[in-house]
Amino acid sequence: MRLDRAATLGSFDGIAHGFFGRTGGVSTGLYASLNCGPGSNDDPAAVGENRARVASALNVAPTHLLSLYQIHSPQVLTVTAPFAERPQADGMVTTVPGLALGILAADCTPILFADPEARVIGACHAGWKGAFYGVAEATIAAMRDLGAKRIFAAIGPNIRQASYEVGAEFRDRFIESDPANDAWFAPGKAEGKFQFDLAGFLKARLTTAGIADIQDLGIDTYADPDFFSYRRTTHRGEPDYGRNISAIALTS
Repeated sequence: MRLDRAATLGSFDGIAHGFFGRTGGVSTGLYASLNCGPGSNDDPAAVGENRARVASALNVAPTHLLSLYQIHSPQVLTVTAPFAERPQADGMVTTVPGLALGILAADCTPILFADPEARVIGACHAGWKGAFYGVAEATIAAMRDLGAKRIFAAIGPNIRQASYEVGAEFRDRFIESDPANDAWFAPGKAEGKFQFDLAGFLKARLTTAGIADIQDLGIDTYADPDFFSYRRTTHRGEPDYGRNISAIALTS
């Protein structure tokens, strides 16, 4: 099983977390092997077994590994109990031990948060749209509403600048919002194209929101075959793709 951890989050007692890759599961074909996305067309029984393996790695019950129906929004939920139907949102926070907050992604950015003293955790799904509209900041605000003060963050595997080509209209949207955002775009390989640094953009947003300790794992989902990648799937003309999961839980 491919399981990466952030050193800082991993040093806290009573908090379990992990950024899981695509290995170590039971799915086959396009979904091989640790596909944790119920929104894919994979066999639901295989997805369930994969998620149970992730839950076991985090020492929580399979029913307590939670994930959302993600909609690329700044919507954040405060979670107090497991839910059967996935609510529409892109972030979760909790103070309840035994609940694993799971984020599904296949190039978008999973961010995991923790305040180990206040015993508040959070997680969010930040593609370019969620990042642009403030899902990270909304997650931080929701954690502070629960009493968090010193929050640590970890940026997980996502599509990195070298792999993330965008057009001029995409870049213009960011620069019109704030001219300083030009810093997150490098010249592309083709004329009129640019390479977008999504992780860098998010790290800057987290810093502005008052997060002093941010660890970035630096993993490129497009370039690393150990991770599912929506863009890689698109470039290959494949009909569907699996989802990586990242999760954090209070264990005590």
